[in-house]
Amino acid sequence: MSGTRDIRCICGASAFDTIFTYLEAPAGEVKFDFGPGPYRREILRCRNCGHFLSVHDIDMKELYGGHYVNSTYGSDGLRAAFARINALATVRSDNVGRVERVTEFVSAYFKGRGVGFAPKVLDIGSGLCVFLYRLHELTGWPCTALDPDPRAVEHAKTEAGVQAVCADFMQADGLGRFDLITLNKVIEHVLDPVAMLARAAGNLNDGALVYVEVPDGEAAMAEGSGREEFFIDHHHVFSLTSFKICAQNSGFEVHALERLREPSAKFTLRAFLTRPPSIS
Repeated sequence: MSGTRDIRCICGASAFDTIFTYLEAPAGEVKFDFGPGPYRREILRCRNCGHFLSVHDIDMKELYGGHYVNSTYGSDGLRAAFARINALATVRSDNVGRVERVTEFVSAYFKGRGVGFAPKVLDIGSGLCVFLYRLHELTGWPCTALDPDPRAVEHAKTEAGVQAVCADFMQADGLGRFDLITLNKVIEHVLDPVAMLARAAGNLNDGALVYVEVPDGEAAMAEGSGREEFFIDHHHVFSLTSFKICAQNSGFEVHALERLREPSAKFTLRAFLTRPPSIS
């Protein structure tokens, strides 16, 4: 596989073990149309920090400009999936627990700002926008969705009822500043998660928070190569150690880091991040 020898982990190490090899898409993986080339990829694990990398020669540059929505939800699938997920019982909903955790932590964190303070929220990679819809409905906080697909953005406005921006976050200008930026299962989809987190710092008000969720590779590995955490749209899958390194290399301090298995059975790491006072 070309370039394998030049690969470096987010921790800087270059020694890996091959954990899984795929010669065809595993069962359950969305069937993206990557063209006629062969499907071959490997999951490598860093010997230093335990981070997982998906390594292949498949061209994925255009995936999130529209192909991802087409393959995942179909022509009118955003609305249908939004309705279906919102209708899930509380015990089966990842988003119910996510909103409860974010609301609890953020409300306590900003308690000193006074009763009338409402944190401005930016959700990067909003997708179906179920999380932001539920958060806005529960709290009334001013919420903005950001997604590179115009259909997801229109969906956020019309179905979720929040402000929305169509942009690639890594190229977006003029977004303004926010008190809370959320990246729910987002940074694993980009080649450089450190750069994405570092860029988010430029859109934070003083004393603001970033909330991040990523797939937990250490927990998923025990259940084998068919786990969705290792599907092709994830360039990165994290260990506890590599998640801390990613955040710290982006200029953040990590708070309330925890691992959980969500109602959907996803293995997840989640945490709140802050900028150290000296660089806020």
